[in-house]
Amino acid sequence: MVVGEEKMSVRKRLSKSSNHAEEEEEDQRDCAEESQEALSNGRVDLKQLISKKIKLTAEAEELKPFFMKEVGSHFDDFVTNLIEKSTSLDNGGCALTSFSIFEGDNNHRAKDLRAPPEHGKIFVTRRSVLDELFEVDHIRTIYHMFIALLILFILSTLAVDYIDEGRLVLEFNLMSYAFGKLTVVLWTWLTMFLCTLTVPYFLFQRWARGYHRTSHPVVHSFIHCFLFVVFQIGVLGLGPLYVVLAYTLPPASRCIVILEQIRFIMKTHSFVRENVPRVLNSAKEKSSTVPVPTVNQYLYFLFAPTLIYRDSYPRTPTVRWGYVTMQFAQVFGCLFYVYYVFERICTPLFRNIKQEPFSARVLILCIFNSILPGALILFLTFFAFLHCWLNAFAEMLRFGDRMFYKDWWNSTSYSNYYRTWNVVVHDWLYYYAYKDFLWFFTKRLRAVAMLAVFAVSATVHEYALAVSLSFFYPVLFVLFMFFGMAFNFIVNDSRKRPIWNVLMWTSLFAGNAVLLCFYSQEWYARQHCPLKNVSLQSNWSRRVTYLSSDYESCGQD
Repeated sequence: MVVGEEKMSVRKRLSKSSNHAEEEEEDQRDCAEESQEALSNGRVDLKQLISKKIKLTAEAEELKPFFMKEVGSHFDDFVTNLIEKSTSLDNGGCALTSFSIFEGDNNHRAKDLRAPPEHGKIFVTRRSVLDELFEVDHIRTIYHMFIALLILFILSTLAVDYIDEGRLVLEFNLMSYAFGKLTVVLWTWLTMFLCTLTVPYFLFQRWARGYHRTSHPVVHSFIHCFLFVVFQIGVLGLGPLYVVLAYTLPPASRCIVILEQIRFIMKTHSFVRENVPRVLNSAKEKSSTVPVPTVNQYLYFLFAPTLIYRDSYPRTPTVRWGYVTMQFAQVFGCLFYVYYVFERICTPLFRNIKQEPFSARVLILCIFNSILPGALILFLTFFAFLHCWLNAFAEMLRFGDRMFYKDWWNSTSYSNYYRTWNVVVHDWLYYYAYKDFLWFFTKRLRAVAMLAVFAVSATVHEYALAVSLSFFYPVLFVLFMFFGMAFNFIVNDSRKRPIWNVLMWTSLFAGNAVLLCFYSQEWYARQHCPLKNVSLQSNWSRRVTYLSSDYESCGQD
């Protein structure tokens, strides 16, 4: 009712403004006639013209916020309805992009034309949100502010190095260490890719062609399912993990291998999950053709910036190589940005923290001092990967659907934030974890299904971070599994007021600061106070020893 009254008030204001505009036109004509008379008499009443101009400007400024609010509230609904009315599904579940919004009966509602849930995600040609926002000069200025801040970081580093060393030191020791042993990373990735390209496709093709002919389909399916699980766990799971530990890769190199490992596992699962029902349906209908995708379709999916398999996707007509170059340049710019954040803010903070005895004051100050670098790392990670990296590959592959994220920064609830922050991963979790859980059990267990999805996501995040940093310290798991899940239920979609957006940003900044503070302290504690017997109790005692003033037995810089 409040929204309706607000919309009616806006319409009344707009209607009044239109009536007022007609009156103003008459006034302008009168003013023009008066001005003509004034000019004919050789006099010009400038005060009257200026006062009318000020009056019109004030009225326009008064109507501007109502107009922008009206547009903002209806634009998302308009675009969503446009997409739903202009998309349809073929037999394979692939989205078409033939626009038919102006055909047929206009009384059809969007929900009547919406695809049934079992067809899954609909792909349409659309741009990323930031690409659209950057066309607005006011939004692009924020991007320029971050570039200016990077320039100041570089100048600060050069100035400090020149004062301390007497010369310009252009060394990147931290970055060269973090991305060390890239040759091992390269051949590990190539091995994972070749295995992912050949083994799952061969197993699925062999199962699909033999399912129609075998007299024991259950046994046949069980054998191939067992081999697929062995491949997922043994080859893609334990293989890269062994390489990471055996070759003692540095943190960034470990992160590349582990993230690619997780991506390949999710890709192969989606490929099998989307194609098995098609084979079962063709066998049920006793069709003479077996719906097995081609190798080219599977190969394209392995590189496409999505985790949901389709035989084909909406494609753009051409490749803009200048756009690709710009996106990769921004990725490298973000890497150097993160380097300077660690070099100028994080490293001095955590190296000097051990000079004071450990106390609650030291810990609280560390967390608050980590808010700025934590926020910068959050923004840079989002921009570098979810926008630049995925858009670069989408442009090279002419992949049309660029909705890798939504306007998560406008979220007033954590439930909306989880849906819009990383749409690529959210789609996989929604269709293959949440929906399949409800299908396998019952639809009454929605809270249990959501809890299971949170557990899977928290476990995978903690696994990637633990392997990348070479230690298990489940701060991320606790924050994600307990606080994140609690906020998902408490700060839900019913929260619409702007104060909830402020609270979401506050908790998000605080959470990233806690993660950066605790994991950085643990990293430096392990560097200076290594322990032979590792446990949670020994980890905490080592951190206390590291942060205390008496640390002679732990070693010094």
